[in-house]
Amino acid sequence: MSKSDKLQDLNSLNPADVTICETTQKMLAKAHRDGVETAFDRAANMKACPIGEKSACCKHCAMGPCRLNAKDPYSKVGVCGATIDTIQSRNFARMVASGTASHTDHGMEMLNLFKGVVSGHIKDYEISDTEKLIQVAGELGIATEDREVLDIARDLCAEMEKTYTQIEGELPFIKRAPKKTQEMWREAGVVPRGAMREIMEITTRTHMGMDQDHTNLIKQINRTALADGWGGSMVATEIGDMLFGTPYPVVGEVNMGVLKEDEVNIIIHGHEPNLFDSMLASVNDPELIAKAQASGAKGINLVGMCCSGLEMLSRRGVPHAGNFMSTEAILVTGAVDAMAVDVQCIKQGLAKVADCYGTKLFTTNPRAHIEGVPHIEFEEDYPRECTDTVVEMAIKRYAGRTAPIDIPKRKDKGVFGFSHEYINYMLGGTFRGSYTPLNDNIINGRIRGVAGVVGCTNPRVKQDYVHVELVKELIKNDILVVQTGCSQISLAKAGLLTPEAAHLAGPGLAEVCETVGMPPVLGLGACVDNSRILTAVCNMVAAGGLGDSIADLPVAGAAPEWMSEKAIAIGQYFVASGVYTIFGVTFPIVEQTKFYKLMFEDLEKQGMGKWDFAVDPHDMAAKMIAHIEKKRAALGLDKDKERVLVGMDDRRAIEA
Repeated sequence: MSKSDKLQDLNSLNPADVTICETTQKMLAKAHRDGVETAFDRAANMKACPIGEKSACCKHCAMGPCRLNAKDPYSKVGVCGATIDTIQSRNFARMVASGTASHTDHGMEMLNLFKGVVSGHIKDYEISDTEKLIQVAGELGIATEDREVLDIARDLCAEMEKTYTQIEGELPFIKRAPKKTQEMWREAGVVPRGAMREIMEITTRTHMGMDQDHTNLIKQINRTALADGWGGSMVATEIGDMLFGTPYPVVGEVNMGVLKEDEVNIIIHGHEPNLFDSMLASVNDPELIAKAQASGAKGINLVGMCCSGLEMLSRRGVPHAGNFMSTEAILVTGAVDAMAVDVQCIKQGLAKVADCYGTKLFTTNPRAHIEGVPHIEFEEDYPRECTDTVVEMAIKRYAGRTAPIDIPKRKDKGVFGFSHEYINYMLGGTFRGSYTPLNDNIINGRIRGVAGVVGCTNPRVKQDYVHVELVKELIKNDILVVQTGCSQISLAKAGLLTPEAAHLAGPGLAEVCETVGMPPVLGLGACVDNSRILTAVCNMVAAGGLGDSIADLPVAGAAPEWMSEKAIAIGQYFVASGVYTIFGVTFPIVEQTKFYKLMFEDLEKQGMGKWDFAVDPHDMAAKMIAHIEKKRAALGLDKDKERVLVGMDDRRAIEA
């Protein structure tokens, strides 16, 4: 294809058709003028495989790949005789395995960092939240009274390590779940042992000629997914809080306008908070600031993207430039002097776009190189060797900038950092932190229920649109929304993460928001921090009045624009925990099959949640609202009750 043909092909894509984000639209238009391709263009030019999309193909052995007819799923079987239900369940299981492995690996890296800090081997990090450490240790049955913090921490390391290495028994954090939920898991035979054990078994059982009964394989699917939510992810979140601080609300700026033309702009993109924390130290080093100023810059501007950016936005208020589908577009500004990436959700396409605009792109993690991209190894023992080098290379690029600078001026604000601990304090006060006020307002109908709207952005649908429309509809119907991951940035750009957004909520939710001073949408952190939602629903059960298990609660979950295997693992651990969970874009199961019925109907009959699917955000909202109302009716909350708003006097009266 000639350059003129390529430009014509790129210009055939209307940015307004693929994203509602104004800054991304502007940068896509500029990329087209510059002849630069992004994921939006590739998605438009590459039709999704209709057989693979529905999980009607199997490539687990060399007798295939075998393709079954999704429109007539029982018309034939694979060469080995595998039915559509066997093929689908195996494919789904492998997605859960990969997603769980990603979070497990992240959690293990956090645990290794924690062990290094506790042992004194790693000097550049320290325990920031000893109160959180003592609280978690107590939950896991570790003695804390009259003991030194480091002694408690050593025992906690050993207990948390069971999450990964244990081959018998139950994951430590399983005891966090309501007793009825635990009993349901034990009766179903799905309590995880250790994450590595479960990932190994699910991979084995999906090998050709192994488990060929979807009703049996679902047990291992659930076990593996639960090892993510109540294991790898939960450990990563808790250790992140202990080392880098438990988030409390902070006002932060998002969108591409956070870049500064007269400063050295550095973006950190990925999922490891330790890289970002060390980069904070580097950009505040007086010697490096002096070097930047000597190059003509006013200073160094550190900006986050995706989940590691969300971690530091929630904890430190570091500006955030955009979510997953904007990571290429922001390079088109020409203003990014360096982007350092570590693990997960990193497009290989970044390399070409960075090269087009002269941005220094670096990989930093030994498990995630990109072909042709320079690698600067990040080591916790000597973290500044990596981060200082990135800063110096960014300064060098600033001094020799050649790409025209075009920074969209838009910046949006939001309130971030609603950890479980802060929500507990926000609702109940300093001395009597409690979820009781939340439950009371659900019981009296002022708040109808709670919805988790989380996850990625996907070029197969208009970026941010489904997130924004879904959440607007939910809060309008008095449903409190909690968020993690890229969805959080979608909503922040739409102005929904500020207390002023309460005017968009229904009258009941708006009144609660105005009384407490909170937004109708609470940002909880990165995608790994979905474990905060699990902790929150456990506390809702413990506060009383809304049933005895997670499955009893008037709650629902959604990933409107999901795209990764991690999202499937997250969705499955919420379903297995008892939460109705709906996905958008597409779903890798053929309708009118037994496996579909199992996932969308039968799991709920076992006391779990269930899956659902919708593309249109209003259809999705209607389904979530209907489920929440069904749960309210089952609890006897469908009858009118006196609506009492809990104020400070009521909070003080709550028994300790």
